[in-house]
This record gives sequence, C-alpha cells and structure tokens, in this order.
Amino acid sequence: MSLKCGIIGLTNIGKSTLFNCISNTKAEITNFAYSSNKSNVGMVNVPDLRLYELEKYQPTNKIIPTTMDLVDIPGLAKGASKGEGVGNTFLSDIRNTDALIHVLRCFDDGNLPHIEGSVDPVRDMEIVDFELQVRDLESIEKKMEKLAKTAKSGDKDAKMGLDVLSTCKEHLDNFSPLRLLEISESKKKYLEDLMLLTIKPVMYVCNVDESSAVNGNKYVEQIKDALKDDNTEILTVAAGLEAEIAELDDEKDRLDFIHEMGLEEPGVNKLIRSAYKLLDLNTFFTVGPKEIRAWTLGRGMFAPQAAGVIHSDLERGFIRAEVMHYNDFISLGSEHACRENGKLNIEGKNYVVEDGDILHIRFNI
Repeated sequence: MSLKCGIIGLTNIGKSTLFNCISNTKAEITNFAYSSNKSNVGMVNVPDLRLYELEKYQPTNKIIPTTMDLVDIPGLAKGASKGEGVGNTFLSDIRNTDALIHVLRCFDDGNLPHIEGSVDPVRDMEIVDFELQVRDLESIEKKMEKLAKTAKSGDKDAKMGLDVLSTCKEHLDNFSPLRLLEISESKKKYLEDLMLLTIKPVMYVCNVDESSAVNGNKYVEQIKDALKDDNTEILTVAAGLEAEIAELDDEKDRLDFIHEMGLEEPGVNKLIRSAYKLLDLNTFFTVGPKEIRAWTLGRGMFAPQAAGVIHSDLERGFIRAEVMHYNDFISLGSEHACRENGKLNIEGKNYVVEDGDILHIRFNI
C-alpha cells in the first residue's frame, strides 16, 4: 500500500523530532523558523505484538513487520496560503498525503522561541486549520467558475457538481473543515480531482515536556476542551523524551528507561498505530518456518487483492485462500489444530479480508 500520513503543524513545535524517533530517514532539527523548505519522507515499521505471539506457536527464522510511509512537512506560518514562509511547499505536499498528524506545541521552553510569541496550542491549531480552509476555498471557487459555464447549457451533472461545491463552500465559509461535513459517496466524485486538504482525516498530537508525558498538562486540557465535540483522536507525546528513548540501543535499557518514566511503551508506538488506523488500514499475516510477516491491506478489500500485496503473480493466478483468524490460531496453537476444529476456511475471490487474518494463497499461473 502506498498511502502516506503527513505530519503538519507550525514551525518549531517538534514535528521533526518526532519524525526522527520513528523513521528510517532523519530530518534536520534547528531552533530557527523556516530552516527547511522540503518535506522528508520515511518508512516506518508498524509495531504489532501479534507477530511475536504467532512466533510462540510457529518457530521462524525472521519476523517482518508491515510498514507505512510518513511525511514530515515543513512548518507552517500564518499566511501560508498566501505564500508566507514555505507555505506553498507545505500546502502542496499535504495534497499528496492521505491522512494528517497535526502536532501542537504544549510545552514551555525559553530557548525555543514560539513563532507567534507565546505558547497557545488552540490558537496554533486554528491558524493551521484556517490556512488549509483558505486553500480549499480557492480550489473550490475555481472549479465552481468552470462548472457554472457548463451548467448554464443545461448539463445536469455540472449542476449537481455545482450544488455539491456550493455546500462545501458554505461549510468552509463558516470556518469548519470539510471532514466534518457529511458527503455521500456518490457526491465525493465531484471533489476527488481537487485533492482537498481539510477533507483528510486528522489526529492531534500534543507535544509536551518530559514531566507531562504521562498525565499531560494545562495545554493538553485546552486542546481536549476545544475538540470535545469532534470525533478525533488526541495523543500526548513528549518528543524530547522519545528522542532519548530512541537513542538507546539495548532493548533492556530502553524498557527500563520507559518504565522508570511511568510509561508502558514508547509514545511513538501509539502514534504509529493510531496513524495506521487513521489511514483505514488492516493487517494480515503469512506464517511459516522461514518468516512470519505482516502485510498491509485497505479495509474492505478482497482476498485476491491481499494476494496481490504479496506478489502480483499471486493475484493474477488466484484460486483460493486458506484463512485462519488470529484468535483461533493462538487459542488452538497450530494450523493443524485449526484444520481439525473447522477453523481453517477455504475462501474465494469474494472474501473480505479481516484484520488479523492468517492467509495461505493457492494460485496457478
């Protein structure tokens, strides 16, 4: 799967620090605004404890987690929609992502000046939202001008498109992102070519100081209050602390440090899993003595598409899939036991793959 999750936010709020904790690509970090004018793209391993549970019942030579792409986008400033800072780059790169991680500064640090002069995460969130809304308005208004000419000639499809765009424009004029507007699947086709920014799913990450890593702080509470009516996820992560954790090579030292700080696991692990979920992705597994591997598939996709994720030949020559559910495999302890207890199913081309399915593809080419 080539879906990408973009990390956005104002400049100097910890985006690149978080990116460096979890990505195989490292971004430059400075205390200066607009220090970068390009996005950093990295591949991220998705933490999944189920892989190691599977190994208990099927010894294997190696374990391979699934991955996702993460994009660290240059910091935004007020006026980005008009080209301020590196705004045009920022907004263009967001178009090429599928979901957004909006990082908010929720810590005080006199050595790291805030571009707006003070720490106020709610204000920062509104600045970013406004800039995205302005750009979406511009895109919608341009398309409305084109459709208006066609609609005048009696084109019914153009009239429908104009109605959809008018509804979206009214919503944006009220300073509300399009992800909060209910749009039917049949009407979304009029928006697809615009690659709108505020229609993308979003989660919020409150970047806090080390002492607030477990329980948050007043800034986190302000964000939670501001978003209490939105169906969105809010995570609390201490990017500076996560950077220290990431620098420890020894796994035991890392775990000891994490527990000493009152955490159950690195905060970035939760962040990665939440981003993966935000992209509406499922994980399926292949299990054997050579490797146990996790694979990524879009929610609602079929068995032949899962086969294609493994290799295009498997999709082209797909015959059937032998399927075990993760919980059945763990509770029964082996493929043989699943087969004996009727928990190994033979599925055809119309089978919708579920999260946690263990697949063995039968094919012929």
